[in-house]
Amino acid sequence: MSILSSIGHAVTRYSAARARYRSERAILSLPIELRKDIGWPEIIVDAQNSPRIRIEG
Repeated sequence: MSILSSIGHAVTRYSAARARYRSERAILSLPIELRKDIGWPEIIVDAQNSPRIRIEG
């Protein structure tokens, strides 16, 4: 694997992570009623750990 292809893969992963982050922030800015309607999982904030997403099944 060449250095340029390694950099390309890293940039692709970074770009995808940024897109996911922006989408998540947009969804989390919606009112809770709308998030429930679209099936977005509930966010649980634990004081000792980072926030976690609970998926109700």
